[in-house]
Formats: sequence, C-alpha cells, structure tokens
Amino acid sequence: MFSASSYSGTREENYEVVIRQFEALIDGESDLIANLANASALLNQFLDTINWVGFYLMKEGELVLGPFQGLPACVRIPVGKGVCGTAAEHRETMLVANVHEFPGHIACDAASQSEIVVPIVADGNLLGVLDIDSPVLNRFDELDQKYLEQFVAALVRHL
Repeated sequence: MFSASSYSGTREENYEVVIRQFEALIDGESDLIANLANASALLNQFLDTINWVGFYLMKEGELVLGPFQGLPACVRIPVGKGVCGTAAEHRETMLVANVHEFPGHIACDAASQSEIVVPIVADGNLLGVLDIDSPVLNRFDELDQKYLEQFVAALVRHL
C-alpha cells in the first residue's frame, strides 16, 4: 500500500495521496490510539527531514504524550507553554521557523530547529495536538500547514 513511488507527484499531490492513505487506514476503526499510532507512522514515512512526529492528548487540563515516532519526548505539557501548549491554548496552528526564537520553547530534543503544531478540535472540544519537529530551520511552510490541517480534519471526521 505504501511505497516511495506513491509520492512521486507535486508536494500538493503527495499530500493528497497521504491523506487518502490515512483515510483508508482508519476507515472503520474507532480506536483513537490505534488511529493516532498509524497516523504518526504514516506521516513519519511520508515527511522528509523531520525528527519527531506525534500527538499530545488533552487529559485533565494538560497535554499528555500520545502515539509518536521519534526519540523519547516530554510527557506532559501545560496548556499555554511551549509551541504545543500555545497551539492548544489558541486552538490555531503554530508554524515556527526557528524554535530557539519561540518564547518558552520546550526542548524535548535538542536537535529540533523548526516545528509545526496543529490543534485537534472536534465539536468545539480540544482533543489534543499533532506535533512535528525538524532538525532543519524553516522546514515547514504554509503548504505544509494547509495539508496537515486537512490531515487532522480527516482524523476528526473519523472520530
């Protein structure tokens, strides 16, 4: 189902393919953890120059580490702290070109240089965030934001 040849189009076409693959993976599966595990694995395979991809889930008022691909990570992040907590607090995607310039950045992996965080909101409730780190400055752009928000929307539709 997944091969390098699946991603031979434009960036836009490749994102559309990965979103369709994700929808096929989670179709008929209601377990959130299973779906998030497959989501992080699929994005890890699809995205280049990243060093961490995964989810933090809202539990008792804070973000708690969920399924991910990468090095061990911070387990709990308060809402409003770091890039993830800020995205959660404002319920908007955070696109950070240089994490070292982000006030209050939480360094779980010293190699991370840039980051994108997409909040997961369903029926007005914040469920968590999708967090992706890169060891490259300015790795993520508005195109990544657009399609990663669509990826998260596909997840929300299947909840």
